[in-house]
Amino acid sequence: MSIGSDSKETGADPFAGALRDAISAKQITLSRLQERLRARGNRVSLATLSYWRSGARRPEGAQSLAAVADLESLLDLDQGFLTKFLGPTNRTGPLGPSRFPIDEQAIERAARDAYAALGAPYPDMSREVTTHSVTDVDADGNVAFCSTRSIVQSTSGTITATPFLELTPGVNTPAPLISAVSGGRISARYSHPSGEVHGVLFEFDAPVTAPKTTVVEWSISYPPDYPTMRETGHAVARQCRELLVWTRFHPDALPDWCEERIETPTGTTVAEMTLDGGTSVHQVRRAFGPGAIELAWGYGPRG
Repeated sequence: MSIGSDSKETGADPFAGALRDAISAKQITLSRLQERLRARGNRVSLATLSYWRSGARRPEGAQSLAAVADLESLLDLDQGFLTKFLGPTNRTGPLGPSRFPIDEQAIERAARDAYAALGAPYPDMSREVTTHSVTDVDADGNVAFCSTRSIVQSTSGTITATPFLELTPGVNTPAPLISAVSGGRISARYSHPSGEVHGVLFEFDAPVTAPKTTVVEWSISYPPDYPTMRETGHAVARQCRELLVWTRFHPDALPDWCEERIETPTGTTVAEMTLDGGTSVHQVRRAFGPGAIELAWGYGPRG
């Protein structure tokens, strides 16, 4: 008879090793340990406990970490003894599907061309965790400047850059000036022949390995020959934890009407917005995307 060991049981995971040693010292079965956890309100499956002990999986999330704290008590360990072996989480959190944020097939094809020209995979291996986009409207009522600050997360592997695109469906425009404010530099630029998609490749200050994040800031200004623009917004291809679009109007160009447009791959909804006596409108959504938050405004009767 030959006796071999399960390769999963001999891994180098320090948490798994500490848990195995503690279970062995306590001389308790996994079934009994599961029963005692259940009595404390922690409904961890027997398979999950087995995965933790073997190192095939690690505890992640609030419920699992609470179970680890109870394991320390049940196995007569000092508080925090097992937890200290876990280190930072390796989870990216819920990602959801990556989809082109608006229902415009021609624009999506142009966006794919832009990604290819910029040397970026499509879809991108990053997501915007939190984004705040601020647009300033000039005294003529047109978009003058936009600045955006984002927490960008790698969703897989290590990334060194991510594309940012300016989309103007149905409107041929010259290339706006997209500039890196902080967190990196612009390493490539592209304008689609249609004039409806312009983009840059934003290269980070340092590589980002999943699930880590980096903070970037970029701005967009518009040349004098740019068409009249009385709408703004921001689109995300993956779910964003928080997306804020803040539009600030010149005091001499407060609009007579504003409307919010929420555009997703499945359609668009429109709602009236008001300044409520102020000079700006902010739109905020949590757990939003894929999709776009947009604001349009005008002067005189609504067309």
